[in-house]
Amino acid sequence: MTRRIGIYPGTFDPVTLGHADIIRRGSKLVDTLIIGVTTNPSKNPMFTTEERFVMVEREVAQLGLGNVKVVGFNALLVKFAQKQGASVIIRGLRAVADFEYEYQMAGMNQQLDDDIETVFLMADVSLQPIASKLVKEIALYGGDITPFVSTPVHDEVNARVEEIGRKGDY
Repeated sequence: MTRRIGIYPGTFDPVTLGHADIIRRGSKLVDTLIIGVTTNPSKNPMFTTEERFVMVEREVAQLGLGNVKVVGFNALLVKFAQKQGASVIIRGLRAVADFEYEYQMAGMNQQLDDDIETVFLMADVSLQPIASKLVKEIALYGGDITPFVSTPVHDEVNARVEEIGRKGDY
């Protein structure tokens, strides 16, 4: 029997409760789910790739999912998926604005390899507003990120903010 392998790629800077929800739900759709931690310098990362990898590994361990593993990559997503033997790319959607970009990416990926399907999972309603970019911004301006990330991630983000300095008048 062929095992279905899925990829859930992202920068995870930082990993949020929304990401954890997609990981948990995505793991039910495939035999093996590979969380691909990648680089994207245009997103102005707060954490190094290695730090994010460790953060995601810890969060995955907390979920207790035996069919999920974390792999770092710095390559074209389709090439990474092919190398991993994946037939599915899982993407989370928070809002209509996400859909347009993700739809375009899914189309391009299909042009590169039509044997790899993209599956969209809608974010849980309670988690829809959570975005890593916003979590970082809230933390940088002295806001409380507790509702959006796990306690260990909360502590890591706040420690990093202390290192780089808060912004604004708080």
